[in-house]
Amino acid sequence: MHSFRQRAAQGLQQGDRFSLSRCFTREDIQRFAEVSRDYNPVHFDAAFAQSRGFRQPVSHGLLTASLVTEVGGQIGWLASAMSFQFRRPVYPGDTVTCHWLITEVDARGRATAVITLTHEDGAIVLEGETRGVLPGKQERQLLSQMLAEGDPGNPLAHSGAQVLKDDAPR
Repeated sequence: MHSFRQRAAQGLQQGDRFSLSRCFTREDIQRFAEVSRDYNPVHFDAAFAQSRGFRQPVSHGLLTASLVTEVGGQIGWLASAMSFQFRRPVYPGDTVTCHWLITEVDARGRATAVITLTHEDGAIVLEGETRGVLPGKQERQLLSQMLAEGDPGNPLAHSGAQVLKDDAPR
């Protein structure tokens, strides 16, 4: 099994798949609000959330979608477009799994990936697509060098808290 970065250093291609899971906490929601300045009461006030049809305050949609950028960041994907359809709410304590599939790669390294985020019960919470540019030869060499040095700028490379799973056979 290879890490996401190792896969990117080898060269990404159509058919490559990645998945990772994360449990969103109330603290994650609070920190996201602080960074985004999105203090919609649907994320913090139980009565307001219930008036909107939710059983309790919900995660920000873009916090949930940040799993897409986590995968992209690990593989050096330079995004040029993203689109999301939010299908179900994500509540604090929910574990969500992001599934990436690279569906197209052109000769210039421009690529498309389809994204599906699922709840631990299997229900789809988000569907989307991202387009971007894959790491080229020079970037792949730099990624290899970073990996040889222990990937010092990547806290996830040394964190036992998050295991990145590589789904695609090589």
